Amino acid sequence: MRVSTPCPAAGDRNAGLGRLGRGAVITLLFVVGVLSALVAGCAASHPGAPSPAAHHAAPVLPPPVAVISTDPPDRATDISPLKPIAVTVTKGKLTQVSLTNTQGAPVVGQIDADGKSWKTTKPLGYSRVYTITANAVGDDNRAVTSTTTFTTIQPRTLTFPSINPLNGETVGVGQPVSVYFDEPIADRQAAESTISVTTNPPVEGAFYWFSKHEVHWRPQQFWEPGTQVTVEIHDYGKDLGNGIYGQEDRISHFTIGDEFVAHADGATHQMVVDINGQMVRTMPISMGRPSSPSTNGIHVVTDRNATKVMDSTTFGLALDAGGYIAKVQWATRISNGGEFVHAAPWSVAQQGNSNVSHGCINLSPENAKWFFDHVKKGDVVINTNTGGPDLKPWDGFGDWQVPWTQWVSGNK
Repeated sequence: MRVSTPCPAAGDRNAGLGRLGRGAVITLLFVVGVLSALVAGCAASHPGAPSPAAHHAAPVLPPPVAVISTDPPDRATDISPLKPIAVTVTKGKLTQVSLTNTQGAPVVGQIDADGKSWKTTKPLGYSRVYTITANAVGDDNRAVTSTTTFTTIQPRTLTFPSINPLNGETVGVGQPVSVYFDEPIADRQAAESTISVTTNPPVEGAFYWFSKHEVHWRPQQFWEPGTQVTVEIHDYGKDLGNGIYGQEDRISHFTIGDEFVAHADGATHQMVVDINGQMVRTMPISMGRPSSPSTNGIHVVTDRNATKVMDSTTFGLALDAGGYIAKVQWATRISNGGEFVHAAPWSVAQQGNSNVSHGCINLSPENAKWFFDHVKKGDVVINTNTGGPDLKPWDGFGDWQVPWTQWVSGNK
């Protein structure tokens, strides 16, 4: 009887590996795969070579040691144009600093010898945006740059001050210092603080306000002949109240000339002129008639005209009420109310014995010419016994009509 040996099934073709089960075969294949991957990884990496990330990384440096600071700080507003702009550096030295406005115009400044700071040397403008660009080199030899901006104050409006007397003039002993602002001043004390009056020899004086626009300064007594006077107004950048700032600094230097004082007496109808305390001339005069009397008090010469057209309507006297329009010679103004010392050939017969003018002091042509030739702005004419009212302090330069005790109060 033949015994047949059965053929192995198709699924048993791995029987040569031994009598391993299916699970053992799978485990063996997984281990082989892991070993292959490890071998491949080791083959791709050389033990002595740096990684790609380590090859390209930059060294990390500390921040620069130099620090730049500005005064004012960045984006500051309402900066006074008078404020010195400063740049400083620590742990380094400044190499270049520029300050420019929005139009690129530079502002002058200077770096100190040690290179540690920079400051402006000129005022700034109003309502401007400025840019500071500062460069420095630190103690570590590394360069740093700083850029900042700031804005100056924006006034509501500006005021321009005018000075009388003008620079270079020679004036009489009665001339006050007058400052005229073209805007009404809200803070009078602030405005006064911008004005300085210095004299040689020194003399005490005080301010007195005649209006919101006008302030005067004078000594207690008439000036001494030969006094040198300097008036300086430093109002630029200064707040004078109500949003008004000074537009421009001003200066005037003038000299007090010889003392010329004329005494006009409405009772004696005579004018006596003293120069430097010496009587030099006596002249017959005719002053204002009773219906239009001259004013009493200390008058100061403000203007001179070789020929002057006088119109009474300019000071309120209508032509149909006894007014006049006349051309006169050698006219010297002594008040803004229409009072002059002038030639009046039509009243020579009355000069020395009666008052027939409309308020002026009438002289003969010869005497009027002499007076005109010798008198100057700021000289003094003192009227007495006119039968009229006192000169108002605001009429021309009636400053001396204000008693000193009242004057020093300032009229603020």
